[in-house]
Amino acid sequence: MTRELFWLTLTVVLTGLLWIPYIVNRCQVRGLSGAMANPSRHDKPQADWANRLMFAHDNAVENLVIFAPLVLILHAIDYSDRWTVMACAVYFWSRVAHLIVYTLGLPVFRTLAFTVGFLAQAVLALAIFKVV
Repeated sequence: MTRELFWLTLTVVLTGLLWIPYIVNRCQVRGLSGAMANPSRHDKPQADWANRLMFAHDNAVENLVIFAPLVLILHAIDYSDRWTVMACAVYFWSRVAHLIVYTLGLPVFRTLAFTVGFLAQAVLALAIFKVV
C-alpha cells in the first residue's frame, strides 16, 4: 500500500465513523425507537454539538468525493513524491481539525481547517497535471 493510499484509508475510516456520536446523541434525546423513526418536524432537537457534527460529517463526505479520486488517479498513474504524501497527510489532519472545531462551534478555525484541506487537494491535482 502506498503512503497516499494509507492516508486515504484513514480518511475513509474517519468519515465512515463520524455518524456514531451524533446517532448516540439522538438515541439519548429521543430514545431508541425515536432515533429509528422517520424524521418529523416534531422531533426533540439534538444537542447543538451533535447537529454541528452532523454538518461536519456531511462536509467530510462531500470532500471525500474529491480527495479519493485524486489519490486513486495518482495511484493509477504510479506517481508519488514527498509532496503528494505530505498533501494526503495534511488533508487527513485538516479533516480531523475540521470536525473538532466544527463540533465545538469555532467558525473561523473551521474555515481555516477547510481551506488547508482544499489546498492539500490542490497539491494533488497539480501533481496529476504535472505528470500527465
